[in-house]
Amino acid sequence: MTTATPDFATLESTLGELRLRVEAALRTLTEDATRSPRIGAAIEDSLFAPAKRLRPILTLLVADVLRADPEAVLPAAGAVEMIHTASLILDDLPVMDDARTRRGRPTCHVTHGESTAILAAFALMNRAFGLLGEGWPGAPDGALRAQVARDLARAVGLDGMIAGQESDLAMTGRALDFATLEFIHSRKTGSLFTASADLGALASRAPAAERAAVVAYAKNLGLAFQIVDDVIDAAGDPAQAGKDVAQDRGKTTFVTFAGLDGARLLARELVETSEKALVPFGPRAQPLRDLAWYVLHRKK
Repeated sequence: MTTATPDFATLESTLGELRLRVEAALRTLTEDATRSPRIGAAIEDSLFAPAKRLRPILTLLVADVLRADPEAVLPAAGAVEMIHTASLILDDLPVMDDARTRRGRPTCHVTHGESTAILAAFALMNRAFGLLGEGWPGAPDGALRAQVARDLARAVGLDGMIAGQESDLAMTGRALDFATLEFIHSRKTGSLFTASADLGALASRAPAAERAAVVAYAKNLGLAFQIVDDVIDAAGDPAQAGKDVAQDRGKTTFVTFAGLDGARLLARELVETSEKALVPFGPRAQPLRDLAWYVLHRKK
C-alpha cells in the first residue's frame, strides 16, 4: 500500500484541480458540437456531468511521473474521456444495461431519446479519433499519435470494451467462473485504464521497461476499480454513488462471487499489486500510489 495514508481532503482537492484542467480542455475540444443543437445538448449533459475523470487524470499523472509535460498530452487525455463517456451512453441504453441514472443525472437516452443518445456517443468517439489525427499545439509527432490511436481503438474494439460488454450481456443470469468474470471486466473496464496509462507513457517517450511498469499498474488498478464498483452497486447509497445501484442483480459480479468482504479484500490485493509495479520509480510515483488509494476508498 502507499507509504503513508494520504489525507483524503487534500487528495480530493488535488484530483479536483486535475478534473478542472481536463474539463477546460474538453470545453475547447468539443466547441463544434453546437453545430447540431440536439446532439450538442446530449453531449453537454453526458460529458460535463459531475465525473471523476480518473482515466484522463491517470494519463496526466503518468506523463508527470515520467517527466513529460502533462499539458502536451492534455488533449489526448480529453480524447480518452470522450471515448469513456461514449461507452457509458451506449452501456446505459435499454438494450444494454437499461440504466436510468448516470453521474447524478438521468441517463442520456432518458433525457434526449435513444436515437440522439446513440448519435451523441458516435459523435464523441469520432471527435476523439479525429483529434488524434489532427494533432494540436505541442502534440507528439504523427507517428506517435497514430500509435496512440491504434492503442485506443484496440481498447474499445473486439478484444477490448466491446468484447467485455458482449460477454457481460451474454452471461446475464448465468453463473460465471472467476476467469470469465475477469475476462469481462479486464476488457469492459480495465482496457481503457490500461490505454490511458499507456498513452501517458507513449507521449513521454518512456523506455519499454517504464512503459510496461505503468501498464501493469493500470491493469491491476482498472480491475480494482471494477470490483469497488461492484461493491458500490451491492451496498452503496444511490445518492452518494450518483448512479443507479442494484443494477447487477441477475449477474455474477465480484461481490456475488466472493461476498462483500471477499470483494473488498480482492480490490485491496489488486491495489497492492498495482503499487508493486511502481517500485522502479521510487518516490516520484507517489501521485500514482495516491490515485490507487483513492480508487480503493471511493464511495461513488
